[in-house]
Order: sequence, then structure tokens, then C-alpha cells
Amino acid sequence: MTQRITSLSLALAAAVLCSACVIAPPSSNRVADSAEIAKMGEQAVLTCGAGMVKEVSAKSFSCK
Repeated sequence: MTQRITSLSLALAAAVLCSACVIAPPSSNRVADSAEIAKMGEQAVLTCGAGMVKEVSAKSFSCK
């Protein structure tokens, strides 16, 4: 009985550890991306006009 509980506990622990893996870019990349998005957003407002910006990314934007 204790061997069964131990096996179940080990399997559960392995499943929890595997499901908790999250891959994220380094925080320095996110800071650079947000600065690029802000810059592109300013350019989009100047080009499209206030309230006419549809979407902004770090590399491009689109107008309505």
C-alpha cells in the first residue's frame, strides 16, 4: 500500500513539475519591445490621425 502511494506521489510530482515550465523571453527584450511599440504608436498617430489607428506592433501599424 505504501509503495502504491509513493508511486502515485512521484507521478503526481513529476506531472506538476513538467506542467509548470514556462518559456519567456528575457525581460530586457520586453523593455526594448515596449519602447519600439511606443515609438511606432507615436508614428501611427502622426500618420493616421488621432483615433484612426487600428493596430500597432513593434514593426508596423495600420490605420482604420
